[in-house]
Amino acid sequence: MKRTDLRNIAIIAHVDHGKTTLVDGMLKQGGVFRDNQNVPVCVMDSNDLERERGITILAKNTSAVYKDIKINIVDTPGHADFSGEVERVLKMINGVVLLVDAYEGPMPQTRFVLQKALEMKHKIIICINKIDKPDARCAEVLDEVYELLLDLNANDEQIDSPIVYCSGRAGTATLSPDVPGTDLQPLFETIINHIDPPYGDEKAPLQVLVSAIDYNDYVGRVAIGRIERGIMKPNTEIVVVDPNNGNTYKSKVTNIYQFSGLTKTTVESAMVGDVVSFSGIENVTIGETVCSPEKVEALPFVKIGEPTLQMRFAVNDSPFAGKEGKFVTSRHLRARLMKELLKDVSLKVTDGKSTDEFMVSGRGEIHLSILIENMRREGYEFQVSTPKVIYKVIDGVLCEPMEKLIVDVPDTCIGTVMENMGRRQGELITMTPMGSRIKIEFKVPSRALLGYRSDFLTETRGEGVMNSIFIGYEAVKGNMPKRPYGALVAWETGEAVTYGLYNAQGRGTLFIDPGTPVYAGMVVGYSPKQEDIPVNVCKKKHVTNMRAAGSDDALRLETPRKFSLEECIEFIEQDEILEVTPKSLRIRKAVLDHSERMRSASREKNS
Repeated sequence: MKRTDLRNIAIIAHVDHGKTTLVDGMLKQGGVFRDNQNVPVCVMDSNDLERERGITILAKNTSAVYKDIKINIVDTPGHADFSGEVERVLKMINGVVLLVDAYEGPMPQTRFVLQKALEMKHKIIICINKIDKPDARCAEVLDEVYELLLDLNANDEQIDSPIVYCSGRAGTATLSPDVPGTDLQPLFETIINHIDPPYGDEKAPLQVLVSAIDYNDYVGRVAIGRIERGIMKPNTEIVVVDPNNGNTYKSKVTNIYQFSGLTKTTVESAMVGDVVSFSGIENVTIGETVCSPEKVEALPFVKIGEPTLQMRFAVNDSPFAGKEGKFVTSRHLRARLMKELLKDVSLKVTDGKSTDEFMVSGRGEIHLSILIENMRREGYEFQVSTPKVIYKVIDGVLCEPMEKLIVDVPDTCIGTVMENMGRRQGELITMTPMGSRIKIEFKVPSRALLGYRSDFLTETRGEGVMNSIFIGYEAVKGNMPKRPYGALVAWETGEAVTYGLYNAQGRGTLFIDPGTPVYAGMVVGYSPKQEDIPVNVCKKKHVTNMRAAGSDDALRLETPRKFSLEECIEFIEQDEILEVTPKSLRIRKAVLDHSERMRSASREKNS
């Protein structure tokens, strides 16, 4: 049976190439909104973090209707750290719209997700977006896409994919870059004509692969997947199969929902090809197959790439522990991390050396920092260590993760970037001039990129763009340069005062304002010297018969440097910890006592 009234597609692209903006246009022209309805920009970026950062973090389902044909659309993340989201949703669809920026061309994430789609034999629609940009280079970018398809061993049908030129912001599409578009009809027509409709046996026993998990406070865990065969109805007995070990258990589907625009609607039945969400199965997880008891058969699930970066999450044990957070115990921390595992297939959590700590592994710094930010907004208080790459022994050789780094910089900054990459064991692959800018590709160890982003932005005066993606493991390279800064470490516990901060700012750059509570061992700034410097920011001026205590007002302090969460993670060294609470981010030494730190440093030096 072919579902001629249905198409299932995913939109895949690199970050900032315009996926979510194009989905906005498809929804508006697909009859989802009223003509007079006030619709926010990037309506699919529904959670606060996505709106604040301007990136898609979670893959989301929606649908539009064109000529009585329902088009289920999956909007996917573009950042490499969330590639696990893309890998699993590709099992739900029958074809992909490959979106490529008309200036930037194919980027690392473009290559990664396209390779996954080609391996699954999905049909491709090449969509060159942002053609209204003044620096658009449609012909060259199309050639680059063809080169990429050939490089990834695409078959003849995939290389001969249709091409659509779009402006997601204007909501227009055209089949020729020389003919301006008026609406997205050419894109809709190409989807209808080129992407295969889903098909399967409607009369066969039910089979659904769970590709995503949602949660609702009223109905509990909600599974999302595409029906491969049969019909699903509410209040029916089903069997859940784990494809890894073949274990099964019985349960019941209570409610079935389909995606209609931005909402879910309850339905009495769903059939082959429908992307549905359903509740009632308490312990269902991603990758399991929901079957009819008549024929229990597991579907293979896509192999998710391994994590490459690890951080230690631990219960906060600083002097200020428990003052700002709502959830502070190891029990709370464990429950929250285990809950995250249910919906994030590319995350791994293992027990640490003690009962109060856990080792959390992910795809990259942003992947882990998003988890940390979500947890602190939910009221969790904890501390994390500096990120470390995950090494592997392959054929008796210790190997480390390698990444392809693509930088787009002004031609005046090439020398500085090349020099820094040389120090970080980077290997030049290609260099391509693009007007007054240069696009350079490097192969570089993942650990070389830890903490590099802020240095890169400084080197390029904020004009550089860098993107990287994991490409495999190679033998461990040489040593990496250490942080060029030392830490200004608080000498005593108390409240920072103007007089103490004024004396301390001569040693370096401060992180804190007057009135900020500090404790001994807390990092309150950084110094251009590489060694740590103890400072007393709580020191007050003594009152004498010559001067009054109020004369502090004349002291002028420099504006402190405030770090974001990512900058804090990049800054901390091996002997430091980041304390995370709903209200504060504090960098501290792992050993708070100054004398103990000195003795430890002396022992290391002698050994």
